[in-house]
Amino acid sequence: MNERIRVPEVRLVGPAGEQVGIVRIEDALRLAAESDLDLVEVAPQAKPPVCKLMDFGKYKYEAAVKAREARKNQTNTVLKEIRFRLKIDKHDYETKRGHALRFLGAGDKVKAMIQFRGREQQRPEMGIRLLQRFAEDVAEVGVVESSPRIDGRNMVMVIGPLKNKAEAKAEARRAAQRAEAKAQNEAKAAGRVDVTGDQAPLTQTLGDLLPAGLLAAGEEKQESAAATDTAALQVPEAPAAVAGETTAAVEAAAEEAPAVEAPAAEEAPAAAEASTPAPQAAPAPAAPAPKPAVPAAPKPAVPAAPKPVAKPAAPKPAARPAAPKATPKPVSRKTN
Repeated sequence: MNERIRVPEVRLVGPAGEQVGIVRIEDALRLAAESDLDLVEVAPQAKPPVCKLMDFGKYKYEAAVKAREARKNQTNTVLKEIRFRLKIDKHDYETKRGHALRFLGAGDKVKAMIQFRGREQQRPEMGIRLLQRFAEDVAEVGVVESSPRIDGRNMVMVIGPLKNKAEAKAEARRAAQRAEAKAQNEAKAAGRVDVTGDQAPLTQTLGDLLPAGLLAAGEEKQESAAATDTAALQVPEAPAAVAGETTAAVEAAAEEAPAVEAPAAEEAPAAAEASTPAPQAAPAPAAPAPKPAVPAAPKPAVPAAPKPVAKPAAPKPAARPAAPKATPKPVSRKTN
């Protein structure tokens, strides 16, 4: 590439694949530098060698991407082995057949092997019949690649899948997509919302996002508050005796109240009738009758608590008599 090419002349190919012809190496390097590309030797065995103008870094990147895609789609067929006994039971045989169907459906080969012990080696035809039965049971997903043959004490038969591993993977992927689409359609038809995706369903309030336990606790608190308000608004009824006394007092006050009579129309002055009629003033509205005073219900007298009686003071102890003073002794006089 570039200055590492050690030939005097090269057959130059342009970046789009056009043929430029045989040119000197100096001219080819100058054209590569002018077009900001690399001069890469693609056929060193030719006479003269073939070189092409290209972006070598981009070429290496595209080659790595293609190799990675090829490895991704590449499938390695694995040979799975299933062993039988000549006297295998029916249920064990069904289990082995299920394993073979799963392996062949995944695109792997299956090697069926029958183990002979003792005198069973003298009856190879029984092993051949068993392997033929096994091949018929898995014929829907596999075909016999090698017929039964004796290998020491064992009899071996190889069954290959009908479709390769890449096709099996693609079919499994399509089946998973169909199942997912079917589940979504059923959920939409039933009116349910699928929350298993990346996005959660839109909600109207923040309360919809709370768990069911918090919502139930909030409802219980609201119910208890409503019950407390209702109990506070209810007025306790008065006792029957107090209600009767209040009704009797109201009736007595109504009887004692004097009746108020409205002024009669005949007491108007006669001068007003003789004179020219003048506009009369609107009569004053009658004074409303005074409402009878309802005496308040007597309150029950509460007896006063008795005052505590003062306890007599304890007598003080009598003073002890003072002790008698000691009499002084007479002073003795000394005699010479």
